[in-house]
Amino acid sequence: MIKYLKDFKKSLGLAKDVFFIQGEEKSKEEIRKSGCRTDVINKLLSGFDRPTHYLEVGVRDPRDNFLKIESKTKYSVDPGLEMEENLADFKCTSDEFFEGMNQGQWQNLPAKFDVIFIDGLHTAEQVDRDIANALEVLSEDGFVVLHDCNPPTQWHAREEFGFQRSPAGAHWNGTTWKAFVKWRKNKTLFSFCVDTDWGVGVLSKHSQMGKVLELENEFYEYQLLETRRQEVLNLISFEEFIQQTAI
Repeated sequence: MIKYLKDFKKSLGLAKDVFFIQGEEKSKEEIRKSGCRTDVINKLLSGFDRPTHYLEVGVRDPRDNFLKIESKTKYSVDPGLEMEENLADFKCTSDEFFEGMNQGQWQNLPAKFDVIFIDGLHTAEQVDRDIANALEVLSEDGFVVLHDCNPPTQWHAREEFGFQRSPAGAHWNGTTWKAFVKWRKNKTLFSFCVDTDWGVGVLSKHSQMGKVLELENEFYEYQLLETRRQEVLNLISFEEFIQQTAI
């Protein structure tokens, strides 16, 4: 695959293209950052003084994150479109899962979850629905965690995963960040984004880490994120996150 991409770029004269160079460097920089989504989730879970319940939406390969989570109970949801064998507990879309919860369709599930991790379809519309549904089944002191909230370039923030002949290559964060920004404006929530692993966003009803975003722009174009990233995402380093959650 790497040789194919190099040959492809060379054939189109892109090896020295400034956008391709920047995109590749930004991807490498992101991968080198300390901490990851698993570390953020486990740190949040460790702060509870009771046995916890964890839900992961969009598990794909459980070895990537799900199996590393430390919680009394944990459940996963995935329709299984990206793996030959679907190993999720609930083999359905997130919409179907949450609807099933509302109708009492699933047996032996906790009524509320302490941490819900959203890493499913990376479109703003779907993530927005996932956040809204997750908040309905979240404990009052719980956290909604989102992956891919801090795309380093507009190529990483493209709407279609399939378009990989870009400076971002196969790396794809989608438009998740737009849904996160929308909910950052909600006055009933606190929120921040940990600057690691492509941006790990956190929403909470109680944890006062991050003030409400006062942003009048309703269109959320990428240039807004690029020029005001710190403010728009309430971006904090992984080290800052560890220090603040240790208090």
